[in-house]
Parts: sequence; structure tokens; C-alpha cells
Amino acid sequence: MKAMRLFAQLSAYYLIIGLVIFVALKMFPWARDYLPIGGVEELINQPQKAGANGLTGVQAQTGGHVDSLGDSLFWLTTALIGAFLTSLPVSWTYMSIRNADEYDQSLISTIIILPLIVTGIVIIVQNSLALAFSLAGIAGAVRFKNSLKSSGDALFILLSVGIGLSAGIGAVELAVVMSIAFNYGFLVLWFTEYGEREGMKRYMSDFDGDGSAVTTAAAAPPPAVPPVTQP
Repeated sequence: MKAMRLFAQLSAYYLIIGLVIFVALKMFPWARDYLPIGGVEELINQPQKAGANGLTGVQAQTGGHVDSLGDSLFWLTTALIGAFLTSLPVSWTYMSIRNADEYDQSLISTIIILPLIVTGIVIIVQNSLALAFSLAGIAGAVRFKNSLKSSGDALFILLSVGIGLSAGIGAVELAVVMSIAFNYGFLVLWFTEYGEREGMKRYMSDFDGDGSAVTTAAAAPPPAVPPVTQP
């Protein structure tokens, strides 16, 4: 079953990633101060005071030990890798559940690459209102001609943006939680076929289909051609 394969793939992936991170932090506990994690705790427990313009600043959490070019590159590289590893299983979910009639390969690339771009943008525009408005102007000048085929596809794009934002502010743990909740949430909806009605337009494919079935016309042998009689 496609659904069971996806469940096993997601569970094994998150388990392996979790074990690798756990072992790495146990072996190198000092590395935590240089990783883009802990931003959620800072956002929840220590909100920054609003400035003169009434806006609240959000800074990337660098652990307080990023004070050189090498440390900055390590922090940024780790944030980008975290965004990539977090968005990768989201693409698996899309490839597994999406109806084949409206399957969009370009969306898969967007799911993986968009978080990396957003991560860099957040680091660029943080604490700079002028840069934020400049970015908005640049984005408004660019025309995106590819429209999404369903509101469900928009959820994948929104999650990709959320993953990029989380990694950009140093809260990769938030990106991981969102990825897990999103993937398993879609998996539950796929299993239960929630909201399905007869004759409706399907967003998700059949959860127990394996794609191995062939049509009768393709599987049947070609019809015999009657012999041509000579006059």
C-alpha cells in the first residue's frame, strides 16, 4: 500500500535524523551554541520590546557564540541544511498523495528550494524595515505566471515558507515540528479519506493504490489479424 510505505518512510527518516542529532550533541555538546536552534524559546519567553515605530523586532538566534566569519558561515550552512532536510519529506508526501491527473513536478522543486531562499531572505532583512520594504517592492515587480491548481497545493507552499522563516530566525526545531505535524496530518486524512464523497473531484490519489495495475486493453494480447486471401 502506498500509504503504509509513506508512513514507514517518514517514520524511519525522522527517527534516523533524530538519532543522528542526539548522538552528535552528546558527543559535541559545545556545538549547540553554534547551531540555529533555540529560537522558539526566545520568541516565547523573551519577546523584544516594540521600537519607536511600534514594530517588534525578531532577530536570528545565533547562540551568542557566532562572532567570526567562520562561525557565521557554519551557522548559515547549518540553517540551510536544516531547512533542506526538513522540507525533503514534505516533497515525499506530495508525490505520494497527489492525484496523478493534476500532479505538478515544478511544485516539488518549489517545496525543496523555497525554504532555502526564505532562510537567506530572513537573515538579510531582519531588523531592517528599509530592506523589508525593498524586498516587497522587488517581489511585487516580478510576475509569477504559474498558478496553483488547488488550495491544497497552497498549503505545501505555505509550509515551505514557514520552514524557511523558522530556519532563518534560528528555530530549526520549529521547522521540524511543523514538518512532522504537516506530513502525518496529511497521512491521517489520506488514510481516513476524510470528506470524500462519491463523484467528487479528488485532491488525493487512492491511498491503497500501488500503480501496478494495467489496463485490460494494454494487458490483453493484440487481436488476431485474419489472413488475406488471394483472389
